Amino acid sequence: MALAQVKKNHEITYTLSDAMDALLMKLDEAIDDMENERVQDLDEAWKEIDSI
Repeated sequence: MALAQVKKNHEITYTLSDAMDALLMKLDEAIDDMENERVQDLDEAWKEIDSI
């Protein structure tokens, strides 16, 4: 049982700071796209969301 617990502790973890950095990076990319009039239609957006 201890061996299983050791393996479980080796999973990759992310901090709140890592999550916020990723979110802010994606928001910055989205703002740049809007400013440069690069848009995605709704069907393309749902396909991308569904693939995650």
